[in-house]
Amino acid sequence: MSRSYRILIADDNQANAELLEAYLAHLDCELEFAVDGQDTLDKVASFEPDLILLDVMMPKLSGFEVCKKIKENAATRSIMVLMVTALNELGDIERAVEARTDDFLSKPVNKVELVKRVENMFKFKDVQDENERLRRYIQEMEEQQRPAK
Repeated sequence: MSRSYRILIADDNQANAELLEAYLAHLDCELEFAVDGQDTLDKVASFEPDLILLDVMMPKLSGFEVCKKIKENAATRSIMVLMVTALNELGDIERAVEARTDDFLSKPVNKVELVKRVENMFKFKDVQDENERLRRYIQEMEEQQRPAK
């Protein structure tokens, strides 16, 4: 990984959050924690994560609701969301997709699978960020080429 990333771990179960923290300990990333759906949205605003590991079954707002709010907001929709859940019924997966999650992982979490998915999401984020930088650069160049009125 080329830079330090910011991960928000959103889980109302402290033991689950600590396990995820331990699994990610060797990655070059800054971690923050949220304990319910509303706390997650508040931390998104203050911490500005690159990735959210989002539990589905949380108090106040479910992970589905949180993900939908994040993805509907232009300022936060580029944040990668990995839903981590004990739910694994087809309907739950469909709800996660409808909420526009980027990926999902079933509990109990396998360390190797979690780390690999997180690393792949960071690679994808780097590509997205570079594409956006290039889009802005091209737009600036086009604006400079327009004749003055």
